Amino acid sequence: MSEYHETYEAWRRDPEGFWADQAKEISWDKEWDTVLDTSTYPNGQWFAGAMCNTAYNCLDRHVDGGRGDQPALIYDSPVTGSSKTYTYAELRDEVATLAAVLEDMGLSAGDRAIIYMPMIPEAAMAMLACARIGVIHSVVFGGFAAHELATRIDDAKPKAILLASCGIEPGRVVAYKPLVDEAIAQAGHKPDRCLVLQREMEQAEMTARDLDWAACIDTARTSLRKADCVSVKATDPLYILYTSGTTGQPKGVVRDNGGHMVALNWSMKAVYGVDAGDVFWAASDVGWVVGHSYIVYGPLLAGCTTVLYEGKPVGTPDAGAFWRMISDYDVRVLFTAPTAFRAIKQQDPDGDLVGKYDLSAFKMLFLAGERADPPTVQWAEDRLGVPVIDHWWQTETGWAIAANPAGLGLLPVKHGSPTVPMPGYDVHVLDDAGHEVASGETGSIAVKLPLPPGCLPTLWENDARFREAYLDEFPGYYKTADAGFRDEDGYLFIMARTDDIINVAGHRLSTGGMEEVLAAHKDVAECAVIGVADDLKGQLPLGFVVLKAGADRAADEIERECVALVRHEIGPVAAFKTVVVVKRLPKTRSGKILRGTMSKICDNEEWKMPATIDDPAILDEITAAVTERGYASGRNQ
Repeated sequence: MSEYHETYEAWRRDPEGFWADQAKEISWDKEWDTVLDTSTYPNGQWFAGAMCNTAYNCLDRHVDGGRGDQPALIYDSPVTGSSKTYTYAELRDEVATLAAVLEDMGLSAGDRAIIYMPMIPEAAMAMLACARIGVIHSVVFGGFAAHELATRIDDAKPKAILLASCGIEPGRVVAYKPLVDEAIAQAGHKPDRCLVLQREMEQAEMTARDLDWAACIDTARTSLRKADCVSVKATDPLYILYTSGTTGQPKGVVRDNGGHMVALNWSMKAVYGVDAGDVFWAASDVGWVVGHSYIVYGPLLAGCTTVLYEGKPVGTPDAGAFWRMISDYDVRVLFTAPTAFRAIKQQDPDGDLVGKYDLSAFKMLFLAGERADPPTVQWAEDRLGVPVIDHWWQTETGWAIAANPAGLGLLPVKHGSPTVPMPGYDVHVLDDAGHEVASGETGSIAVKLPLPPGCLPTLWENDARFREAYLDEFPGYYKTADAGFRDEDGYLFIMARTDDIINVAGHRLSTGGMEEVLAAHKDVAECAVIGVADDLKGQLPLGFVVLKAGADRAADEIERECVALVRHEIGPVAAFKTVVVVKRLPKTRSGKILRGTMSKICDNEEWKMPATIDDPAILDEITAAVTERGYASGRNQ
């Protein structure tokens, strides 16, 4: 029987006592004065008054406790043909040396550093080195374009940028240094230094601002320089991670040190069912929240062996890549996005490659980042013969809002549901007026305040925007901006976003941000971007543009330019490939573009003519345009 209900009720009876008990698993330099202080930040602060260090708890604590020879980090890179394993003692020494380099560069507690690196060990070391000396890191995914990086530079105001010379994609090398240089040129804030890791595939051209990573590490080693752990407040920021911003002001999610450690350490055992010494693999990227929580911090806090993979689910070299990794390293639990499994299924529909590998150590698959569609879950269950667990969380929460908790005893699986709320999350389904809806009825999903440890206390230097974005619409609740329902057994079903964020292969992207880019094209008068269903990536953006009067060039030429513009400004991660020139956009009489109706038309869903539409004939034009492009046209009821 699952211990879930008993555990959840224990949290309900005494929320602060519950988390204080979990906090005993963490090493504190000074214990807290208050478990939860609600007098300052809008959402309160956990373990106020406590002093701690996250890197110490991830590394030194295990070395001191006798686990120094245990593998801490396994790096495997099919794109470069290399691999390496670091023990806890080796990783601690690498991190302490890099932290000394950062100190020598003038960084100290409270400063910010941006990390712009591919999936290599030095990316995780950079995060932990910042944490070791109290520097707040902000990892920016290497696929983001210069403009997006520039907005983050201006918001975080980093003293330094840590970067690699390049990233490796199947069949091509992506030079990072020119992107960083362009971003710094665009940004109003100028970092003092860039620490550049030269990879042999692409050597970066250095400037007076740049320091060579390897040379600096050698100097520190020669002088036996290692940085000690700096004690910081539990409520001090550990990192800033930007999410769902438009091309204007990004939203910098703040993660604290103390509550973050407590929540992630608890989740490793309770949610994922792993213990110290187990091999845990989150097949994600350190640029995303999954990489923060479950490649770097969570597994190392729990004393697990974590896997850092520089490759893809398919094409590096084939659709058996994940099975090879599980077999080579005795992976117990894999956590990835449903997109990865859709790609594997597309390439190897019968799962023939699964049988070529020894998966005897493999116990469980977790999926998150987007809705796990039941056919993909069923396919994975049938081919792998292990539990396949969907769970739901967000960049803002840092760990699972709802899950099927493996460490507490799995509950019966319902395909399409991430199961039940985790302790700490009092989840409600509300109508537009903030009233609870009936079981089975779709509404806005909200979490009653306060949020548990590990969730964002606020946005970086923007409490007002935090309130506006998350708290104001439903007073007393955190608005998830997801819509769904709860069934008669209390299982949650997450069905859609309630705002303009679309989910492309697990990456939450703002259609509003793409519209801003399209609107900047010299021939575009107005535009709209919607998300359309895609079998592989979940959703893909589709752009519509209305041209300015007098724009007499060929429509296909303008469409190509628009696609190129979005890919340059937002980055390839947007998967933006299609723009359709139309004569006009469907709108309400008040001027609101009917994006929801357009999405239904493209996704071949039934739709009703909106009562407030300005000109019904426009929807006929949209239907004809998208049908011509190969999208199924929805049926007007």
